Amino acid sequence: MGFTLYAKRIKLSRHKMDHGHGLLNGLAEKLEYCENRPAFLNLGNRWMSVLTIIEYSREQNQAWSPWTLGSLRKIKIISFIFGLIVTVLIMASYILTRDQKGLFLTPSPYHLTVISHPAQLTLNLNITTDYTAVREIVRSIVARVDFRRRIVPKLRELREKETQMFSAIPRKFLPYLKNPCWYEEFLENVSADPYGKNLYALYSKRFQAIYDHLRRAFPAHLHQYAGSHYRLRCLPFFYIIGQPKCGTTDLYDRLRLHPEVHFTTMKEPHWWTRKRFGIIRLSNGFHNPYPLKDYLDLFDQAANQIQDQLMNISYKSHKKVDIIIGEASASTMWDNNAWIYFYNNGTGVEPPFLVQDFIHAVQPDARFIVMLRDPVERLYSDYLYFGMANKSVEDFHVRVSESLEMFEACLTESSIRSCIYNTTLNNLMPVRLQVGLYVIYLLDWLGVFSREQILILRLEDHAANRKNTMRSVFDFLQLGPLTRQKEADITKSPASNTRRPANRNLGPMLPITKEILQDFYRPFNQHLAQVLRDPAFLWT
Repeated sequence: MGFTLYAKRIKLSRHKMDHGHGLLNGLAEKLEYCENRPAFLNLGNRWMSVLTIIEYSREQNQAWSPWTLGSLRKIKIISFIFGLIVTVLIMASYILTRDQKGLFLTPSPYHLTVISHPAQLTLNLNITTDYTAVREIVRSIVARVDFRRRIVPKLRELREKETQMFSAIPRKFLPYLKNPCWYEEFLENVSADPYGKNLYALYSKRFQAIYDHLRRAFPAHLHQYAGSHYRLRCLPFFYIIGQPKCGTTDLYDRLRLHPEVHFTTMKEPHWWTRKRFGIIRLSNGFHNPYPLKDYLDLFDQAANQIQDQLMNISYKSHKKVDIIIGEASASTMWDNNAWIYFYNNGTGVEPPFLVQDFIHAVQPDARFIVMLRDPVERLYSDYLYFGMANKSVEDFHVRVSESLEMFEACLTESSIRSCIYNTTLNNLMPVRLQVGLYVIYLLDWLGVFSREQILILRLEDHAANRKNTMRSVFDFLQLGPLTRQKEADITKSPASNTRRPANRNLGPMLPITKEILQDFYRPFNQHLAQVLRDPAFLWT
């Protein structure tokens, strides 16, 4: 489902018209996101959609009547049409040259939009009609919510889509290791640089020193057998998969202190959700996809330690190496925005494949940790975290209202799952409402993994008693006992990635915004509490 089907439903507020961070003023830039989507190649439909939006905004302005707004509208429409013409020309040039590296994706609005100073905002929060309209939108959304399970694809279909992945990862791993590892034949010259073409090293200067160390250690960790050389390859034993602004960084920092736990050379590789498709940053468009080899290289430092420990253990002892590897990309649970470009089955409704389908296919015994928090507070923290200018509680309220309008418009034509995974909608909404719809994502993960493989925590509980939370994590990962001093080092260190002082000075969100968001998230929280059989996830 593209933006065309629900664009007619967008209700443009006075604030959007005056300050240019609403749909109409930003559409010329945001339509560039769809350059690689099949739907965008239908220029007739796109022009009809654009004209519908313009006509709808014209009717809104006539209802308002002020002469100044009418003049401003004409200027904006002329500017918009000019921008659209330029966009079409750029798209035509792209199609002719087939240069996908220049494809532009609409970035998160957190990184682009520069809004007016809060004092200039025209939204009147004292007018009950504004509040009533948004409440009506929320009621409309809640009335359309359903929790039907998705159809899980067959293994054969997954193998056909990602042949290289399945040819590189074996079906069985080494039995004497706790972590999933295997020996891979090294076909290059032993003196060659195994990390010279690694794209993570290319784009992450901070980790070049680590790769320098790995280069020097590489020859000593090659295993010789029958005249061939083999290297130990590993995947993570567990993943911290979400959600953003829910305490995943703090959990990661504490787990790193456990002697049996090792992580990738970077906290969030985002390989499963972004890098394997060639997405580095949304604002940069598509680049060369990161091959599986580059992702596996991130685990080599831990693999070397596993191999060193393995060499010190007698095979007759039948003792397992207890080192495990973790990966902590907070996008893994929810981000499937690339599906429309690579896995579109022609229906354009819901993604036929999700990230967890592929992880389960290669790692059916993997474990996952999810950290959640009150979705209302998560959304506000998400808004404050990203570096936009002139943040304010009023601006947050406006962005929430706009996002709810867009989400409600999508639901008039599509299912809740279709809208949550709608790539265009996700990149148009000024705030990431969809990330807080935890139960939809969790149900999709429980469709392929058992409940016992997923540990679900609350940030509120973690903040209140870190010792209990970390013990739950240690038990879940089957880690060995710690000394009292080591446990104190892990649990008593200061919290990581807390709110910046400048953001704290903004204070809490407006009460009216909080009430609207509580109404929006309530049915999802209720079903989440029902699925988990824990009323704490109601966040009441």
